[in-house]
Amino acid sequence: MSATIRLFVFGTLKRGFALHERGLARAHYRGLFKTRKPYPMLIAGRWFAPMMFDEPGNGTTVKGELYEVDDRTLRHLDLLESIGKPGHFRGLIELERVAGGDPCIAFAYFKSRSLAKPMHSDYLSTYDDRRFIPPEQRIERAPDQSGRTYSKDAGLR
Repeated sequence: MSATIRLFVFGTLKRGFALHERGLARAHYRGLFKTRKPYPMLIAGRWFAPMMFDEPGNGTTVKGELYEVDDRTLRHLDLLESIGKPGHFRGLIELERVAGGDPCIAFAYFKSRSLAKPMHSDYLSTYDDRRFIPPEQRIERAPDQSGRTYSKDAGLR
């Protein structure tokens, strides 16, 4: 029997965003939640990714969605989120329903500040940006070429 794991998502894994169908389409949605403490969340990096740093007390409360997933789904999401590569990790976070209610603990994905270059926003409480470039649309540039990125859909950035 597979364990049920709570997972808080605040960016591209939310419903209607680029990675939701790949990871959470069949997961059990629990509702809209927010972090109990402020956290820094922003848009950064060459792929315009939403990133949250594990720095409770810094930033703003972050709103997102809570899901229940099994261990197989969590392993798949860990791959999607590059867990195991430097600067990508998963940790526990304390949440509460946006509408109020008892707090709960869930996993969330965090990034290292070293990955947040360049920064494309200030701290955000809600992710609604549509500039994220999904992996299948990315074209890598050699280190000696322009630092700009290329998306098959949007051209040079």
